[in-house]
Amino acid sequence: MKRIADLLIATAAVILLSPVMLLTAAMVRLGLGSPVLFRQMRPGRFGEPFMLYKFRTMTGAVDACGDPLPDRERLTPMGAFLRRSSLDELPELFNVLKGEMSLVGPRPLYAKYLPYYTERERLRHSVRPGITGLAQVHGRNLVPWDERLAMDVWYVENRSLALDLKILWMTFLKVITREGAAADPDEVETDLDQERTFRAAVGKARESRVRPSASGGAAS
Repeated sequence: MKRIADLLIATAAVILLSPVMLLTAAMVRLGLGSPVLFRQMRPGRFGEPFMLYKFRTMTGAVDACGDPLPDRERLTPMGAFLRRSSLDELPELFNVLKGEMSLVGPRPLYAKYLPYYTERERLRHSVRPGITGLAQVHGRNLVPWDERLAMDVWYVENRSLALDLKILWMTFLKVITREGAAADPDEVETDLDQERTFRAAVGKARESRVRPSASGGAAS
């Protein structure tokens, strides 16, 4: 039923929103040039990689070494508008039609995050990733990583057609009000791999300070 609903709703959305997508594509082409679409490999269901499609929101500017400049320096005012309005996400409807994504599910995050999930958090990859999800209607980038991933797992364990329809309605309201939308996620969050690497380093440092005192106490 979920797949059938995805196909029906995504097909209707592509037809109804085709003028908006064409206008957005023209804006990106005039403002940023070619290519119009941003493509990136993301882990999907069972961690299988797929090509994610979005409208481009950033320039291709690089530094003296040829490395891309920070996102905040490459994000254009038009790109910020597309992100805040979620128009940049519209090409993901074609990912849904291809069966790589669902309308509702855990967001497809970067492949570099895969080694940093806990065993329980890996459950998020037991379903197709979604254009929107439970975490996206409860704060998006403003929610700490642990809470966001916990919501993904809760969704996987409690998913239903009724829950999907509720999340889609809440998403519509969030898009209209632009609530919780950060044009540059780097301004409100750190990367998951950086956060958990830092946390692990802090934990090891604490252990190294505790061990000598513990051994000293035992010896006395």
